[in-house]
Amino acid sequence: MTIDEITYKINGCAMKVHNTLGNGFQEVIYQRCLAIELERAGLNFGREMEQTIFYEGIEVGTRRADFVVENQVIVELKALINLEDVHLAQAKNYVVAYDFPVGLLINFGATSLQFKKVFNPKYNPVNPKIK
Repeated sequence: MTIDEITYKINGCAMKVHNTLGNGFQEVIYQRCLAIELERAGLNFGREMEQTIFYEGIEVGTRRADFVVENQVIVELKALINLEDVHLAQAKNYVVAYDFPVGLLINFGATSLQFKKVFNPKYNPVNPKIK
């Protein structure tokens, strides 16, 4: 399955959750519902997967990704009235720090579902990091 196919399926799952629940719930509720839909869609994923953060090759901490889907896409969820630049920057930083090719930032808190696709400009598909 290509990355575009994976992100398309993830977005479809998120739309189903948002259409069913609407906005106004806490992020964890959307996270649980999205897990149900990802499973129904036949996608392999991990939820709240801890990822190590490195600074110039030195481990400096960890961060839990909301979802890692098909070992290729990081998914960061929000339940905010509006996405701001800081949230997009956060998603971009995670994609680079975790060394994944693509990430999705999905916001369930707005009246309409919001999602942004972010790319890792430093990702090298020839020599991918084993996860």
